[in-house]
Amino acid sequence: MVKLRLKRCGRRQRAIYRIVAIDVRSRREGRALWKVGFYDPIKNQTYLNVPVILYFLEKGAQPTGTVHDISKKAGVFMELRLNQQTKLY
Repeated sequence: MVKLRLKRCGRRQRAIYRIVAIDVRSRREGRALWKVGFYDPIKNQTYLNVPVILYFLEKGAQPTGTVHDISKKAGVFMELRLNQQTKLY
């Protein structure tokens, strides 16, 4: 199973996180399947590759709590809902 979760980068006391699609059994700094964005909690900046995130969510990937909150603020789930509704019609 694939999860969308945070991978810690940066130096000591200056953490920056990459948002990655990774296998559930891998450790936090393990090899990622795909890098889909980053999150800087100090500057409060985010970058998300929305088409790739939507692809993984449609295939059944589960976001962790923090990634879910970040994606929700960026409006990823609204786009996912719109994509699902257009596929029905």
